This record gives sequence, C-alpha cells and structure tokens, in this order.
Amino acid sequence: MTATLIDGKAIAASWRARIGAAVADLAPQGLRPGLAVVLVGDDPASQIYVRSKMRQTVEAGMRSFDHALSASTTQDELLALVAKLNADPDVDGILVQLPLPPQIDAQAVIEAIDPAKDVDGFHPVNAGRLLTGTPGFVPCTPLGCLLLLHSIRPDLTGLDAVVIGRSAIVGKPMAQLLIRENCTVTVAHSRTRNLPEVCRRADVLVAAVGRPELVRGDWLKPGATVIDVGINRVPNPAAGEGRTRIVGDVAFAEAVDVAGAITPVPGGVGPMTIACLLRNTLEAACRRRGLPPERWSATTA
Repeated sequence: MTATLIDGKAIAASWRARIGAAVADLAPQGLRPGLAVVLVGDDPASQIYVRSKMRQTVEAGMRSFDHALSASTTQDELLALVAKLNADPDVDGILVQLPLPPQIDAQAVIEAIDPAKDVDGFHPVNAGRLLTGTPGFVPCTPLGCLLLLHSIRPDLTGLDAVVIGRSAIVGKPMAQLLIRENCTVTVAHSRTRNLPEVCRRADVLVAAVGRPELVRGDWLKPGATVIDVGINRVPNPAAGEGRTRIVGDVAFAEAVDVAGAITPVPGGVGPMTIACLLRNTLEAACRRRGLPPERWSATTA
C-alpha cells in the first residue's frame, strides 16, 4: 500500500481562489480587506516568508500594508506602531512576524494587538475562545492542518488523534480543533513515555515537534492519516559540502508505505498557513462590518 499524498499546494491554491472570489464579491460594497505585516530585523527566512505573504495578499485582491523596522527597534516603538494599526480603519488584520529581536517581549506585543485584528490567532482572548468553542481566530497552521484533514476525511468523529507537540502556536490549538471535531485526542511531547506505542493507536497523527524524521514508519497505524508540520534543515552531502535539504518530523520514505494519507514536506502544511492567514483576514474584515460568514469560512470544500 502506498499512501495518498495530500497536496497542500493544490488545496491552498483552491482556498486562495475561493477567498479571492469572496473578496471580489465584497468590492461593490466598498469593502477591500487590509492586512498589515510588521517585520522587525533582517532575518532572511522571515523576509522570504513575509514577501510571500504580501504577494499572496495582493493576488487575493486585498490591500497589503508593509512595515519593515530595523533590528534595533525598541519595544516601545513597536507597541506604538501596533497601537496605530489597531486604530487604523483600513487595517483589518495585523501580523507581527516572529521571532522578534531579543530586546522585545513577543508576548507583550501579541497581547497589544486588538483581538479583532489578531489574524495570527495568538492573542490570549482568541486562545480562550478556541478553548471554549466560541467564535475567534484560530492560528493559521493548525487551521490549515484541519482543512487538509477534511480534504481526506470530512468527518473526523470518533477517531483517535495524536498530536506530537504542545506549543501554543501549533500543538495546543491543534488539539482543541480536533476535540471540536469529536476526536479522542492525546497530546504527546518530548517527555511522553513509549511515544511509538502512543502513535500506533492514532487514526490521525499530527507531528509538530520540530525534530527531523522523529516519527518512523513502524510508529504508524496502518492506514492512518498523517499531517507533518515539521520543517527541518538537515545536511545533504549528496548535493555538495555545506548543502542542506528540508525534511519533516516524519520519516516520509518509511511512512508512505504504511499511512493511508500523508502530507509531503515541503508542499504540504506550509502553503496552507498563508491561505489560512488570508482566510482569517477576510473573516476579520467581515466581522468588523457586521457581515455574516460566507461559504468560504467553512472547513470543508
């Protein structure tokens, strides 16, 4: 048996098209959603990611507001910009790219963002809303994982799900989303005893621990659906000295012969993160104007 590949690029493109169509439908009402992206410093990976976000925002018909600040920016300066964006009626969503320089308390910045514009879903208010099952913004990566799962299994009711990783950005919100889908959820982590055995009982396995190829093929239940969130650079001697390649948290070559469906790395979860950022921005724009959710806000096609 060879697993079905869950094509994150194609699914993300479909969602971006749906979102773009919804933005176009809102244009006659004078509504054009706006996303403000704040980048502090010159981290190369962050710069590439931010450029991609901005490009896809514009392609979806939204306005993109770029704020590039120097690495020496103080916390007070960044908080002042956040306050300005909170008050700007043209800005529906605010994203402050992480990580931030060491002189800035990231949590203080996250908490300063208006929860109604927190399209990253990191504000404690939105985290609490996810926990209590009330409307709020869900972090983009776990939301993308859920949409990928629904592309394979629209109904997750009753399934055993294991999430490896307990971060506030992926692991914890992913677990809450799966609970909301009526799964029986186990959250595993670096101190979980007998992790392979825990994984083997999972109908759905989400690996978000940040360890290259930690999950081996014989850790999987035959036919399981595997979502690999990991993006890890490892040496690639075959390509030359000093070269690297990207691998996930799952040993793909082993897992593909056991799983029923699996996301590749790259090309799986990554593209969905930006698609869900656009989705959250559109939703923020509609909420701020009292417009009802549209079909694009569902979690299935």
